[in-house]
Amino acid sequence: GVRSLLTKKDIGKLSSQLRIAYFWSLKEGYTKIITIDGNGKDGVSNITRIKKKLDEGYDYVQGSRYIKGGIAKNTPLDRFFLGRFLHAPIISIASRKRFTDTTNGFRGYSKSFLIDERVMPFRKIFSNYELLFYLTVRAGQLNFRVCEVPVTRNYPRRGPVPTKINGFLSKLEILKESILAGLGFYNP
Repeated sequence: GVRSLLTKKDIGKLSSQLRIAYFWSLKEGYTKIITIDGNGKDGVSNITRIKKKLDEGYDYVQGSRYIKGGIAKNTPLDRFFLGRFLHAPIISIASRKRFTDTTNGFRGYSKSFLIDERVMPFRKIFSNYELLFYLTVRAGQLNFRVCEVPVTRNYPRRGPVPTKINGFLSKLEILKESILAGLGFYNP
């Protein structure tokens, strides 16, 4: 059932990949977009929860393993504490909406949110991970309809953590991008 395979051949990380995916989806006429990390940690059965909220008229739907009904299995301690007690509060304060799992890439977006001239996600300034945090902040700031839905994230019990965010400097970069998003640095 796959219609297309998009491959990024230029510089950039997740934000560059997301810009490609959003652009292609909108060009193809989709009015709702759901993203999920491709490293096998997320329960795909939760796609229906995000779709339901988009169908109800929400513009930004954030998956959360930390709300009632969500499941967090084997989450590394540093990811738990940094995500819950540093990243989520920073993004929540900046967006003026309460979020509990702002590093989770399991999300849904409406076309009207992504094409709004006050959002403008298709700029080259979004290359690393900043687009994830910017969109969360901007959705709340602009009073789009936002919510969280429970999802499952299951890290492997043993072995390396499936991630591209490794080491202290990578985590510091994520924190910096989050603070910049909160301060309006990426706003059009």
